[in-house]
Amino acid sequence: MSREPVQVDADAFGPYSPGIVAEGRFVYVSGQGAMRDGEYVAGRAGEETRLILENVFRILSAAGCSPGHVVRCGVYLTDMADYDEMNAVWEDWLPPGAAPSRACVQVAALAHPGWRIEIAVVASAVRS
Repeated sequence: MSREPVQVDADAFGPYSPGIVAEGRFVYVSGQGAMRDGEYVAGRAGEETRLILENVFRILSAAGCSPGHVVRCGVYLTDMADYDEMNAVWEDWLPPGAAPSRACVQVAALAHPGWRIEIAVVASAVRS
């Protein structure tokens, strides 16, 4: 199986790649949080979601993809009270009629201390 790491200017916070192109067909983006320059940026759920999606789509862009290429999304919230605000921002980022499949679950905690939202996606690759 071919696996090509997506090169971005951010470092992973552990032994994983921020993104992988598998078999030239799919781009897997690891769970992203509200991080800027290696630091967690706490804010309202909508603000954090906006920053998370900027990070997700920066990785997708480095792989030659756009938001319209996303086919699957996993959203992890530490408090479902953040759902409506997260969802409103998410809808703003998607091209009309191109909503991917998605699961949204509440979790007790996320791997990075302080995170309250994490988003991971799978996109169809543009590469041949």
